[in-house]
Amino acid sequence: MALPPVLLLVLVTTSALASQAEPLPPQAPFQPKVEDPMLAPVPAAQQLVGSWDEALSLVRQRSTDLGIAEAGVQRAEGRWRQALSALLPTARVSAGVGVDVLHPENSLLVLGPGGGVPIPPNVGEDGRRPTVPLVSGAVSVSQSVVDLSAWRGLSAARAGETSAVANLQDVRRRLTLGVARVLVATVAAERAAELNRVGLRQALERAALTQRIFELGASNQLDVVRVNQDVAVARGALVSGDEQLRRAREALGLSLGLDRAAGVNPAFNLQGLVEQIQQVCAPLQGVGERPDLVAARAQLESARDSRRQASAGYLPTLGLSSSVVGLTTEPGPGRLAFWNISAVLSVPLWEGGLRGGVVSERQGLEEQAAETLERTRRDVEIEVARARRSVEVAESLVKVATESRALAERTDQLTRRSFEVGRGGSLELVQSGAALRQAELTLALREFELVQARLDAFLTEARCDW
Repeated sequence: MALPPVLLLVLVTTSALASQAEPLPPQAPFQPKVEDPMLAPVPAAQQLVGSWDEALSLVRQRSTDLGIAEAGVQRAEGRWRQALSALLPTARVSAGVGVDVLHPENSLLVLGPGGGVPIPPNVGEDGRRPTVPLVSGAVSVSQSVVDLSAWRGLSAARAGETSAVANLQDVRRRLTLGVARVLVATVAAERAAELNRVGLRQALERAALTQRIFELGASNQLDVVRVNQDVAVARGALVSGDEQLRRAREALGLSLGLDRAAGVNPAFNLQGLVEQIQQVCAPLQGVGERPDLVAARAQLESARDSRRQASAGYLPTLGLSSSVVGLTTEPGPGRLAFWNISAVLSVPLWEGGLRGGVVSERQGLEEQAAETLERTRRDVEIEVARARRSVEVAESLVKVATESRALAERTDQLTRRSFEVGRGGSLELVQSGAALRQAELTLALREFELVQARLDAFLTEARCDW
């Protein structure tokens, strides 16, 4: 059927005008502006750590664990010196003045704190007599010759000193690892708090976009409620993340020996932390050289020698002693009363079961030390194996998290664009936003876990001598 001429002319004219008209410029996407008090960052801590050297300096000055370990070394050195004194000569000088109250004409020779010996006022061969009151002085020297128990005690004290020194090295290693972990955790908490604010801002932008579309009549009230619910979830994550940040700062302050929270300077080089720690800690030749294992083995040796010391108490001892006594005479100044040298053989017979109780007690200590060594060995083997494996696991998790974050970002972009043109719903918009927030947070945490895994792998097989 042919069209009427008039209608045909109208169609042709309309088509020509449409072909000659310029295309309309594309409409710019809606860019909501959001302001919220919760978007303000957490206030900085009173004290900021700017470098690893600064953190280590604070630990040296204020760590109570380090002070306790250093005092333990001092105690062990004192115990060794006490054990050595039983094998070295002992000398004593004493002086006294004595008066015999019942017989004032007699001189009283004072031999010790227990009293004195009366001396009649006779004249010696040299024509001199003791003075009244009598002033006397004595010098005594003794030396142990055969004392197996004392030698065992010295060996036990030496092993105890070795254990204390190794324990100090292990405390330094654990403090280094602990401070490094807290530093990484604090930086991770700072990053998580920042990402939570980014997530809240994005949720607020989605809420503003949805409200705009609802006002234009392209969405319903359900869409508005869904996105507002997502904003509430983002606010909850932000509050929880801020509290984790405060706790991380408090833990950092405690690990540095402070009584307040401490933060990390934004310029802190976390990636170079492993290299900085390697300057104060050296890798071990083998796992058996780890300080806690060395300390446990030395403690077992000390307990064994201590038990042998108690058992050697049943054996006799031999010693030498010599004493020189001088007193005042008239005419003066004085003369030597006597000089003796004696050998003393001491044979223990019965002590009421004391020695047997000591042996039994130290046998129990030896068994406890052996079990402690075995437990420490097992823990070290598992810890080292886990630390070596954790680096590979952390690298794989970072790779997966990077891919997941890229996919979540692309999904969120496409979902938001679809929602803007009316092809997507609010449920998909909320889900994609939540998935993006979680993916970004997971990626950040995985990256920090990788740094921590490298630190653990190094410090589980290192010795720190700072």
